[in-house]
Amino acid sequence: MPDDRERTMADIARQGRKAFAFNGHESGTRHPLVAAAMVLPLAVLLLFLFGGFDQLAAQASSVGVMLGR
Repeated sequence: MPDDRERTMADIARQGRKAFAFNGHESGTRHPLVAAAMVLPLAVLLLFLFGGFDQLAAQASSVGVMLGR
């Protein structure tokens, strides 16, 4: 009987943490455009900070040559 009680208390605690983390609402899927809008500014910042624009242009050019453009 104590094992059942411990499992039940653990389940209640887990549900409480989940409700606290998500304000009691189930988290749904995020629209791909929203996800892109969140990620692109960081990607551009990282490209700028690490000088990736030249590398990106070189790789895009290589892909263009492979595709025959």
